[in-house]
Amino acid sequence: MVKIVVVNDLMQTDYRYVLTEPEGKFPPSFRPDLTPKEMLELGVFGGKYMTDCRAEFPAEWFAHAKLSPGRRDPEQNYFRVDASQPLALWRARGWIHPDDPRGWFQWYCRYYRGRRSPDDERQIARWRAMARHVAQLRAACARGDLTCRPRQRQALLHWAYDSRRI
Repeated sequence: MVKIVVVNDLMQTDYRYVLTEPEGKFPPSFRPDLTPKEMLELGVFGGKYMTDCRAEFPAEWFAHAKLSPGRRDPEQNYFRVDASQPLALWRARGWIHPDDPRGWFQWYCRYYRGRRSPDDERQIARWRAMARHVAQLRAACARGDLTCRPRQRQALLHWAYDSRRI
């Protein structure tokens, strides 16, 4: 059954998209380690990413999410470090698609729920490119040493790679 989602938050007004795939259905080329719910529970983006757009997503995603009521707070992140770049930089580099003005994680949340868009291939390619950081961690850190390269580990969590297992 097709479902239409209507978005009204601080960054989009009356934006509509259609869920055409079952939740969590991905092609073989895209196998994230973490769901959006798991990412929010672990602590990503300083807890600030999803505070004004919760109505768009399932309530259970937020039951145990680490969110910051005020400004972005790196203490909300799993590794307690700031691993984010400003949205202005993302825009300047052309990483933001108009349908997803918050960036990759917003795209991933919508894709996970079943939306498909013309930007899917680009976003999946960007996700695959993050695998270089997995290789760097494996080369530089003892397996399970979560104190080794915490900023890089946090960045990987932002991209749905479970860096706790590296």
